[in-house]
Amino acid sequence: MALPNQPLGELPATLDPEVVELETDILLVGGGMGCCGAAYEIKKWAPNAKVLLVDKAAMERSGAVAQGLSAINTYLGENTPADYVRMIRNDLMGIVREDLIYDVGRHVDDSVHLFEKWGLPIWKTEDGHAVDGAKGTTPLAEGGKPVRSGKWQIMINGESYKTIVAEAAKAALGMDNILERVFIVKLLLDANKPNTIAGAVGFSTRENKVYVIKCKTMLVACGGAVNVYRPRSTGEGMGRAWYPVWNSGSTYTMCMQVGAEMTMMENRFVPTRFKDGYGPVGAWYLLFKAKSTNALGEDYMVKNAEMLKQYLPYGASKVAPSCLRNHLMLHEIKEGRGPIYMDTPAALAELSKNMDKKQMKHLEAEAWEDFLDMTIGQAGLWAGMNITPEETKSELVPTEPYLLGSHSGCCGIWVSGPSDIAPKEWDWGYNRMTTVNGLFTAADGVGASGHKFSSGSHAEGRIAAKAMANYFRDNADFTPTLKDNAQNLADEIYAPVKRYHEFKNYSTAADVNPNYIKPKALLLRLVKITDEYGGGCATQYVTNKKMLETAMKLLEMAREDSEKMAAGDLHELMRAWENYHRIWTVESHLRHILFREESRYPGFYYRADFNLVDEENWKCFVNSKYDPETKEWSVFKKEYKQLISD
Repeated sequence: MALPNQPLGELPATLDPEVVELETDILLVGGGMGCCGAAYEIKKWAPNAKVLLVDKAAMERSGAVAQGLSAINTYLGENTPADYVRMIRNDLMGIVREDLIYDVGRHVDDSVHLFEKWGLPIWKTEDGHAVDGAKGTTPLAEGGKPVRSGKWQIMINGESYKTIVAEAAKAALGMDNILERVFIVKLLLDANKPNTIAGAVGFSTRENKVYVIKCKTMLVACGGAVNVYRPRSTGEGMGRAWYPVWNSGSTYTMCMQVGAEMTMMENRFVPTRFKDGYGPVGAWYLLFKAKSTNALGEDYMVKNAEMLKQYLPYGASKVAPSCLRNHLMLHEIKEGRGPIYMDTPAALAELSKNMDKKQMKHLEAEAWEDFLDMTIGQAGLWAGMNITPEETKSELVPTEPYLLGSHSGCCGIWVSGPSDIAPKEWDWGYNRMTTVNGLFTAADGVGASGHKFSSGSHAEGRIAAKAMANYFRDNADFTPTLKDNAQNLADEIYAPVKRYHEFKNYSTAADVNPNYIKPKALLLRLVKITDEYGGGCATQYVTNKKMLETAMKLLEMAREDSEKMAAGDLHELMRAWENYHRIWTVESHLRHILFREESRYPGFYYRADFNLVDEENWKCFVNSKYDPETKEWSVFKKEYKQLISD
């Protein structure tokens, strides 16, 4: 527990928090790109509705884009939505919701044009030269040509990317309609109308307050899940993850707990990143044209190309899927030809052949800015390790697994698709609504639909907002009624605080007590289970039926002990509830991997007992549902449908 002295430490949690009851028509849970898109859009379609946005953090630095970005990874431009579907279908090994992806593809550029209008500097190509920052250049919406680092990516000066997008969302919604530093931890179903959302409950991370909020419809978009597997960085470095450490699976857990159907929760993303700093590799591969090699200087993608034939048809594609690129890298490491390096000196030397000194200096500055825009710790690591990219190669490594739905992963929630594209069985009336009436999601929340990234997540939030407005109008006479009273809900939320105060004097050390476990200790226990039995770094991402069953058994014991978590301050209370969410998310993930008897994503995980892709039996969605009434899980297949031709 942090020292409870104000103003230097955390605020102690009290036994009698203030209970605040609120009512709104439309509730937005989250402050990342998805909810910013929804906040910007919602008042256009529901001008008379009362809207409230609740964010665990502060919107200007909330979500995956918090620290900034050096590129927008989804901008179609001259490409078509159908091309976009084909790219994602290939990268995610053939099983995606093509209706949802196509829908994002036809809307995403509009969000990017808004970003530029709001002040985001986007690189442009003028007279055959790249113009950094694009000041005074033709806007994209008027035909300006972006500097592309790849077929789908465009370069930006993005340190303030999220601040710019959040400012527009705040202006559209009004700060009186935004609660920041309030962590929503549980969704509430209606007492009278089955399978219908009615509200949510959470608490302030800055004051001893519990919020119980009634609503007629809700969007939940709180990001993916990080620290569900043991990170490669340990001790004080444990917070240095690739994806934001505050993403604890809240989107998935809260929705599945009220009965929302999940999809592809077996999918995880294991990005290859610069070792220890977790710096991004995209710009180095795409903009700087760098190659990665084994310790002998060999291009392992060329050397091991024949291995891809094990995974047809995906291994034969022009661009190898992300997981298969990891697969070839892991082979080199297992064969003793590691470490793996990014050959930055060769890349910069090649680019500098037609440059003068001034241009070369600018290029070197961009190499550093790629990190300073989005992963400052990597620049610090380079400096601390005496690495200059024009002279020294940098080590690469596959990270620990992450669960997400908007990057190169596709786990998440099964949602209704757009009526003009989706098959009838995938369309139940409101675009991006879950199988729970009135409950919508976007961005990392939407399953089977990856590669949205920041711009696509914003666009999807806008898509969901329009559908939510329709739902609100169609259910104008609905009066949400909660099953439990506000005080009982507050007592449930503050149970870890009560436990701490009841037992804190049974020990002379706050972190060691026979009657409770602290959140950090439980988190370390959770990630040890997943790492060793669920296909983490410890086993080179390999698992099997027996290992998964062991993980489930240990997870059940951890879940029982989680009821004994104790929190002495508001920060610990937040960490306790993040752990509750992680446990549920991990259980869903492991149940799905256990059910899918193949290795659909080699390089991200391997089922050693089913170590190939089985197109005949497993080219399908794996979905699951938790029944909040019976407390039982079901996991089942769902038919895959190809909507866009090859």
